[in-house]
Amino acid sequence: MTVTLHALSFAAHDPRRLARFWTGLLGREIDGDTGFRLRFLPADEPKIRQNQMHFDLTSESLDDQKRTVARALELGGRHIDIGQRPEEKHVVLADPEGNEFCVIEPGNDFLAGCGFVGAVACDGSQEAGYFWSEALGWPLVWDQDQETAIRSPHGGPKITWGGPPFTPKTGPNRLRFVLSGALPEVERLVALGATRLGTGDGQVAMTDPDGNEFSFVVRETAA
Repeated sequence: MTVTLHALSFAAHDPRRLARFWTGLLGREIDGDTGFRLRFLPADEPKIRQNQMHFDLTSESLDDQKRTVARALELGGRHIDIGQRPEEKHVVLADPEGNEFCVIEPGNDFLAGCGFVGAVACDGSQEAGYFWSEALGWPLVWDQDQETAIRSPHGGPKITWGGPPFTPKTGPNRLRFVLSGALPEVERLVALGATRLGTGDGQVAMTDPDGNEFSFVVRETAA
């Protein structure tokens, strides 16, 4: 298995400002054994809907949760309402460009041991979870009631798919995965259910079984 999850890319009107926000909030927490980085790319398109994926940040205590929220607000984030119920204890915020994320209350067993960035939570199908598990070689760590989750064997955050009902996808996603690997891996991904869209600048544009865009960076192999 030679495919790696290289990065999560954000389409940004002001990439430097957005990078400052997330670096200030996360530091290097998401980088490490998984090789998982953040990338901020310039884009002119407006944000017109709730993102298909978002971060779930963990808390060690209620005071820790409050500190994370306060830090996010200080850096330029804001509270938002996406229909969360009053009894829910997580806090829903958005970064300076409106990208949603959650600060989860302490004691969440599902995210225990995952670190500060507990999960990349995706609006997607069980089929998408199976695809990404096979694509990355990350085992399924949850598979119940059409909800799935995978995690790198090296640890780090989970990637989760919540199952139906799905938010309608209108236009390209602002957040998308960036993979890297040898060129023959592209055909393997297609066989697993991906669709190849086009090639340029050493990258292959693709979509997963749910139609979510991702990029595959072709890694040169030794002669």
